[in-house]
Amino acid sequence: MIEVTRLNGTVVLINQDLIECVEETPDSVITLTTGRRLIVKESRQEIKNLVKSYKQEIYGAVPFHKDEGQA
Repeated sequence: MIEVTRLNGTVVLINQDLIECVEETPDSVITLTTGRRLIVKESRQEIKNLVKSYKQEIYGAVPFHKDEGQA
């Protein structure tokens, strides 16, 4: 889960796998697959970095080999 801050300063944890999209309008609006929307202080890029960091922490760095999957 990632930690984000609502505009009123409340910190909430959200399941990053439920994020459908993030828009900046100019506040960042996170839309979840459940239809729920959260307006948060973090920028779109910060949210993206939080998700990437979380996934790296959980799954570890997976090496990418350019020639994988090619016959």
